Amino acid sequence: MLFSQGVKGNTCNDCHVAERTGFAPAHGFAADNCTLCHGGDNQSPRPDEAHVGMTGFPGLLDNAAKACGSCHADKVASVSDSLMNTGHGMVDVTRRLVDGNAGNPAQANLQSLGHGPADSMLRKLCASCHLGQEKTEHGLDPVNDRGGGCLACHINAYPENAHPALSANVADARCFGCHSRSARISLSYTGLGEIDAATATEKQSRLRLSDGRHIERKPADVHFTSGMACTTCHKGTDIMSAAGDALHQREAVDAACSDCHETTFAKTRVHDQDHVRLECATCHSQWVPQCFGCHMEYDADGTQWDHIEQRETSGRWHEQRADFRNGLGTLGVTAEDRIALFTPGMIMTLAHPDWDEEKLVRAFAPISPHTIGPARSCESCHRSSDALGLGSGSIELRDGEILFRPDQPLLQDGLPADAWTNIDGSLGGIAARPGQRPLNQEEIKAVLAAPLD
Repeated sequence: MLFSQGVKGNTCNDCHVAERTGFAPAHGFAADNCTLCHGGDNQSPRPDEAHVGMTGFPGLLDNAAKACGSCHADKVASVSDSLMNTGHGMVDVTRRLVDGNAGNPAQANLQSLGHGPADSMLRKLCASCHLGQEKTEHGLDPVNDRGGGCLACHINAYPENAHPALSANVADARCFGCHSRSARISLSYTGLGEIDAATATEKQSRLRLSDGRHIERKPADVHFTSGMACTTCHKGTDIMSAAGDALHQREAVDAACSDCHETTFAKTRVHDQDHVRLECATCHSQWVPQCFGCHMEYDADGTQWDHIEQRETSGRWHEQRADFRNGLGTLGVTAEDRIALFTPGMIMTLAHPDWDEEKLVRAFAPISPHTIGPARSCESCHRSSDALGLGSGSIELRDGEILFRPDQPLLQDGLPADAWTNIDGSLGGIAARPGQRPLNQEEIKAVLAAPLD
């Protein structure tokens, strides 16, 4: 019997006595009905027969419809279509920026990856962070955990002498494995910033994660210091729900500052009409994780783990990263015409044998860094070339003309190494998504012209 309705006379408990305890109240009914979730034959006294057709990991997405779906069919279907499983935005953006073509939107998911340059990069470097990854060990490792379907979130501990408690109370550690990468939200929220080895040496930071990444201490988000967990704001509606038309996770999330905070009663002048386009986090983020240097090179003769095929396959991407910074973010404009924080999603050189020459990809993406705290100073936006997307340097507005001298050397596209755009927008200006852009020349002038009294 596979995922049968549990019956009395459960022979599983003859051997697995301890596993009858540990259940959360909502799942206590399964203590004597192991086959409800695990499958197998709970009437056979022989282990080899009893274990036929069973799984030690009910809740993986390839069995969740049977294991969890008998009670939670709507949730299982929704999670399977969620961005945490499809990686829809990640695939779409990577294909467009690396290959120059996003391809068929219906196939912009991790389940449809081919073997072109963008897809091979996703297979080898990115695709481990999705719920469809198989879990194979009864244990938890917050830094290195990946996948597991329903188990990825809803098991917070694997006790030695009891059954794991399935719980709707998802611990922050369950988010950390995937969300401490890319935008690094789980790191930032707790006051940890990733840095490269050279910066770690310079700052004499000896802090490292268990996977070897160097980190430094930064101000934590005020919501974290007040004791709020990830799920305090991010409920099932924006975590587990199907993405629908949403392409990127920012579009699927329904949590908003206004759920708790009413700015109507704010007394400071920065909440006036002149700042109505600003997202709350644009001012109130204390710092933003940023990486301004990356080189990726494909070696067709090498081999590397393929996260889709779950085996070593031919081809290897070599990745070199440098110039990590954890400082105030860059201003940009969203497709909804809001002023938000942007971070370099890609400033990298790419080399692949299919191309005649090396590519430079310079793209910024909006970010909600989860480092909320006191508002940044007026000067940090209105007198900062970094904030305006021009890169570090000296800037002033003199007689209506913007004068800027960059600190960083120019790359092959003519822009400084840490810039997003130039003053007139004739160079760079690439965003991760259509409709997003850096500030234009008139907006830069308006920012610089604002009085600071």
